[in-house]
Amino acid sequence: MSAFVTRNDCQPPKGDIAGAPARRDFGPNHRWKVLGIGVAANAGFSATFSGIPATAVAMRQGYHLDNASLGLALGLLGLGVALSELPWGVLTDRWGDRRVLLTGLGATAAWLFIMALLVVPAKTAVPGVALLSASLLVAGLLGGSVNGSSGRAIMGWFAEGERGFAMSIRQTAVPLGGGLGALVLPSLALAVGFTAVFGLLAAVSALSAWFAWRWLHEPPVGSGGHATTATSGPAPLRNIEVWRSSTAIGLLCFPQVAVLTFGSVFLHDFAGMGTFVTSATLAAVQTGAMVMRVWSGRFTDRHGNRRPFLKLCSALSALAFLVLWLLVIGAAGIPALMPLLPPMVVVAGISVSAWHGVAYTELATLAGAGHVGTALSLANSFVFIGFCLVPIAIPWLLVVFAWPGVWLAAAICAALAWPIFLRPA
Repeated sequence: MSAFVTRNDCQPPKGDIAGAPARRDFGPNHRWKVLGIGVAANAGFSATFSGIPATAVAMRQGYHLDNASLGLALGLLGLGVALSELPWGVLTDRWGDRRVLLTGLGATAAWLFIMALLVVPAKTAVPGVALLSASLLVAGLLGGSVNGSSGRAIMGWFAEGERGFAMSIRQTAVPLGGGLGALVLPSLALAVGFTAVFGLLAAVSALSAWFAWRWLHEPPVGSGGHATTATSGPAPLRNIEVWRSSTAIGLLCFPQVAVLTFGSVFLHDFAGMGTFVTSATLAAVQTGAMVMRVWSGRFTDRHGNRRPFLKLCSALSALAFLVLWLLVIGAAGIPALMPLLPPMVVVAGISVSAWHGVAYTELATLAGAGHVGTALSLANSFVFIGFCLVPIAIPWLLVVFAWPGVWLAAAICAALAWPIFLRPA
């Protein structure tokens, strides 16, 4: 990702809520602290929006939900993020990263703590699907502050030759947090209950907020920050290339969301796998995605081939989900193929998750100086539209086409992203 420090970026916003001094000197390695804050913030929120869906089997049981109600609840979590991403991104470009990230993380922690107290199943009463869905919607609305603000903060501290690598490291936070959530939260929900699940997520958001308060500051030019020349093209919301890239990013996330939200249900209901296998499979997806994101950022920084790489990822993802589709059809008639399903879910999940840092780097380059937060948030709006629509659509696809139809639809979405991604300049 290319990041940009404009005149407003060089000066902390007036009235900074943390009372930071007007001018500060930073050491040459301070950018790594900022990167660490971005990773921590995104990992915390990823543990929420990826970890909660990983508890789908326990949530269905504990809240007495059918698949349609479960999909609605999980979908509204994504809808909340989708609706709030762009407003949070515009505020980030106007107010600065520090204000927005502290406000969003603090509010998210407070809301999750309220959910831990009031929106959990008990012996005397079980919250209805309306209350659960509304609560997850609010969690998404508040958590949408993290993505654009932390990306803009990180990119302001890194030079052009490091930005793809730095952004990819930041993007590893998504599979890192999601993997930890998938590994820990389902067992925690079954053993202790959703009070512990929401309470743990609240504590993680609060800790990330403390890190941001302690170390996140705007980068003064000449003290470790890096400015770039402003582009002369249109603003992000009037730039067709930004819209194309954001649309392709969103489409390529649809199959990824299918794995993250209903992968555990698929392995449990269709393949008959237990909690350990389902959790380990999703954790392996997230771990592999984390490794591939770091590698892809370094690889494209060295070779300058971001656009061809994105097209290749969409093609490989479509192929992986086609293979999964065929394997599911085969396993329905040949039970001996069932053990191949978890490894194939891992392969498909990694292939459709390896490109995020590269895509966001290219998107910020297109957006130009002073518009990084808006451009990233536009893309994330499309991403979380997927987090909303996919969990709602999958139960209906299951009714009509069963599991083969779900994975065939995932392959089609990945294939559609290929022509939308921009060609090499």
